[in-house]
Amino acid sequence: MNYIYYPGCSLEATALEYNLSTQATMGALGAELTELKDWTCCGASAAEATSYLLSMVLAARNLALAEKMDSDADIMIPCSACYLNLRKVEDHVKQDKKLLDKINEALKEEGLEYKGGVRVRHLVDVLVNDFDPESIEPLVKNKLTGLRVATYYGCQALRPYVIYDDPEQPRSLEPLLLAVGAKVHPWEMGAKCCGAALMTTKKDVALELTGTILKAAQGADCIVTICPMCEMNLEAFQESISKTRGEDLRIPVLYLPQLIGLALGLSSEEIKLEMNLAMTDAFKTKIAG
Repeated sequence: MNYIYYPGCSLEATALEYNLSTQATMGALGAELTELKDWTCCGASAAEATSYLLSMVLAARNLALAEKMDSDADIMIPCSACYLNLRKVEDHVKQDKKLLDKINEALKEEGLEYKGGVRVRHLVDVLVNDFDPESIEPLVKNKLTGLRVATYYGCQALRPYVIYDDPEQPRSLEPLLLAVGAKVHPWEMGAKCCGAALMTTKKDVALELTGTILKAAQGADCIVTICPMCEMNLEAFQESISKTRGEDLRIPVLYLPQLIGLALGLSSEEIKLEMNLAMTDAFKTKIAG
């Protein structure tokens, strides 16, 4: 299966391990990823605060480039914020023809046009719908038997577009984890907000939200997530949250393709496990068998 691949800005910086493990794991599954040529920022969360049209044009530019490469292709996006921004354009232009005209008026400066051809898909959507557990299980070389995993989806991969999972009770990752031999940690925090960018504006609120998630994950061997912002919040503040709450809430946090990659026999180097901030020797020993 072939996909146009849009990594986005975070995956070339703070979430580089997400980028590299996604490419390695998808390759191990037999998928071919072709990185979008000349891609640029999707607008993140800052663009819309400046201009709604700017936020649409920035994301649409990438979709127009993807159409230029292959108008019938799916564009696969690991970052939940990037996925939401590009998916939003796909949705909004279907409802507002005048918006599409305005977008294309701006894109005309580069000789580009967005027609709404490519389909925007999150990495999870691709994994759960194009690679079913029955096709993944025979590829497993390092069965993660006994590993208890808390699945954390975050907000933006699930809302507002109900495409591949229930945004209130997400379960799409569970068959994938069972296919690679892991156990699923029972909890109800998979779709709860980690605080996102509140960590820079209202840190006390974000720390409370993140701390509640870390507390609920106790008993699991690791948390698996699919969002760079969530990964950062859940990893980087474990020490301070543990001190504030008076209990040790430290736990390894991995990206989904890192965990699947381990099961497929990829090395720690190939999935860049050394880049994870909250890795522990105990976890490394457990996954080594």
